[in-house]
Amino acid sequence: MPADPGPVSKSVFATAGPSSNETSTQALVLAGIADEAAHDLSTQIEVLTELGWPAIELRTVDRLAVADLTDDRFAAAATALADAGLRVICLDSRIGNWARPITADFEQDLAELDVLARRARSIGTRYLRIMSYPNDGLSDDDWRTAVVTRIRALARRAEAAGVTLLHENCSGWAGTGAARMLELLDEVASPALKLLFDTGNGVAHGYDGFDLLGDIAHLVEHVHVKDADAHGFTIPGEGTARVADCVKLLRANGYRGAWSLEPHLALRPHEPGELAADAVTSFLTAGRAMAELLR
Repeated sequence: MPADPGPVSKSVFATAGPSSNETSTQALVLAGIADEAAHDLSTQIEVLTELGWPAIELRTVDRLAVADLTDDRFAAAATALADAGLRVICLDSRIGNWARPITADFEQDLAELDVLARRARSIGTRYLRIMSYPNDGLSDDDWRTAVVTRIRALARRAEAAGVTLLHENCSGWAGTGAARMLELLDEVASPALKLLFDTGNGVAHGYDGFDLLGDIAHLVEHVHVKDADAHGFTIPGEGTARVADCVKLLRANGYRGAWSLEPHLALRPHEPGELAADAVTSFLTAGRAMAELLR
């Protein structure tokens, strides 16, 4: 792998040491999409280690999507994570996301799934995050038909490969409505398709996330934690996404999966721009707030 851009300032970590509150969260499965703290993997590892968390949700390394890493670079990343005691809880794909509308070449999604499924098996991970394709000029009926057809094919392929697709409430046909999520699950009818709920996406996309969760909480397999208000993304618990209420509702419905931080404070993956200068600090602050909220 290429050389890291430089060490993280030790003063950042020295002033942000683990607290007693964080120690009490060790029974929880806490994870983070740490490319929002740093592009290089060594700093991503440092940040999660500083938080005392056992897992990472892997999206990019050195600005490259996981599926675009060479086999050697992925193997080196896997070794570094294992040496640090971090397990990979999920691999985030670009399948069906904001950059791949329903009219995009489906072969690229099939190819990405094949690469990620192989890599997931090699590191003992079974979850791959997907979305359900933004529209691109199709009628609603044609959009729905095309989405179901594609995700049915993806799920069949995932099932054969021994991995599970997690559909996120974000971009795409089934991204913002519980009825469509339930319809997608029914139409695809595969054990290789489950739901991922992001606590803050409702505010960002203009719907009530907590209300949506009421219809799908019993089916949620994985959770992203973020918060937001009318002005943008916030520290978890400081926005209007009702994160604490979402946590209570999920637990009341038997959720025992991981809680994965995706704060969007220093980076929004679908928008241009660099990481903010305080990316590490803001990720640590958001992580500590999430851990406290989950207590």
